Amino acid sequence: MYNPNYRDFYQTALIPIGLKDQLALLEAEITPSDQVRSTHWLIALEGEPAFEDTEYYHWKVSIYPADSEGSFSWKHPYFSSQLFDSFNNAAELARSYASFSINDEIFASGLQEKIS
Repeated sequence: MYNPNYRDFYQTALIPIGLKDQLALLEAEITPSDQVRSTHWLIALEGEPAFEDTEYYHWKVSIYPADSEGSFSWKHPYFSSQLFDSFNNAAELARSYASFSINDEIFASGLQEKIS
């Protein structure tokens, strides 16, 4: 897997996609190969330098459909949040998305309206 933010990519544990989200994911505009293998959500914090040649980072939360081994397409997140100045704020948002996914409510949460 190649990810342009590999050094600044922090994923949480894989979360199985619930039945409601799985059905909604199949109805979403996802390529057939992604539909077949997507059994889990991978929620990640991704950092990018705020300015060129700086160590100050902005952070976003991304949600990727993944298989049971954790393979996913970094080019096609299901959702990516706005950028945060604080890692802690992004981590808090990631925890709330993890709660939605554990409760089989990613689609019900309205995130599909914010697909990047």
